Amino acid sequence: MSLGAASGDLPATGGGNGAVPGGELSRPSVAMTSQQRLRPSPNKDHTPDSYDDLQLDFSPAIFSSLERYLPSTMLGVSRDDKVKFMRGILLKYLPHGERNRAQRHREYRQKIISNYQPLHRDIYIMHPSAFFVPTFLKAINDNTEESLRNIMSEPSPGVFTFEMFQPQFCELLLSEVKNFEQWVNEVRFRIMRPNTMNKYGAVLDDFGLETMLDKLMEQFVRPISKVFFHEVGGSTLDSHHGFVVEYGNDRDVDLGFHVDDSEVTLNVCLGKQFSGGELFFRGTRCDKHVNTGTHSEEIFDYSHVPGRAVLHRGRHRHGARATTSGHRINLLLWCRSSMFREMKKYQKDFSSWCGECLREKKERQQQSVVATRSELLRREGESKA
Repeated sequence: MSLGAASGDLPATGGGNGAVPGGELSRPSVAMTSQQRLRPSPNKDHTPDSYDDLQLDFSPAIFSSLERYLPSTMLGVSRDDKVKFMRGILLKYLPHGERNRAQRHREYRQKIISNYQPLHRDIYIMHPSAFFVPTFLKAINDNTEESLRNIMSEPSPGVFTFEMFQPQFCELLLSEVKNFEQWVNEVRFRIMRPNTMNKYGAVLDDFGLETMLDKLMEQFVRPISKVFFHEVGGSTLDSHHGFVVEYGNDRDVDLGFHVDDSEVTLNVCLGKQFSGGELFFRGTRCDKHVNTGTHSEEIFDYSHVPGRAVLHRGRHRHGARATTSGHRINLLLWCRSSMFREMKKYQKDFSSWCGECLREKKERQQQSVVATRSELLRREGESKA
């Protein structure tokens, strides 16, 4: 079975949540040579510049995150030269056609935000005490691995579930999404769907929730991912794609087997009354092994509960079974790390998170042990002879 990556409406690669204007790539003042690629590990003693005051085509947070990985020759140059160098790296992920598409999407989003009147303005600003259940909030504030593990269950390796949102917040968000969809229909404005696989739902970033979702990722998802998904860039998440999907008899029914365009995916059921719609997981894979078979220990099914979150690697293969009755709506936050995506280009082995890479590594180790034992036995036989 060939897996189709469910990509967002924004450019999937590069991890940016902004758009790149069309035209020629600007040439860095400092020449980019093969020796000037990013460092394999961060410079922990370096304090990155702030880029918040600049009008950039990628999120300022991406530049601050990426700066720690600049080669030592770049750390002392001007901020403008750093921007050009890092932008050159990021632009490698975006073909000219995709840059034009991203620019059109940016204009589309701005047109919506300029005209749409929110129904519940409170949810556009992060209010932790009003959004989250007390146990989740306390665990985040304590900020220890123990506090996080205390609120979580891990029913299958790499799949974490926990109580997250208060019922009232779920209701307000559902009401806001419904209001936005009604407005779109009234003004006959084309709605951009979340990805290539869902025909229903909405991109939350498109109608003003981008800043709130940024904070959700930075202050609440990233601390968890730093502990449980550090090997896939969990501590350097710097951009997101946030959306809701809708399932039911008059909506999408199920979701095919796929991987997400994310390093870490947050999936929270918002409601309502429904049956069916279980998530099925079938093991984590790198690009090379995405279509390999599933082993029995990797099979796991999960039933959604309103307000309860599921957190997993984006490369954890999964799908959704048919929602057989009622109406199910889920919030998805695909969290991305531009640093991890850049570093991944220089790696061949992903045994720290890819199930198939790990199996191949163990097989090589076993073969090496067998070969070494055979060689020792041969030498012992010669010695006795």
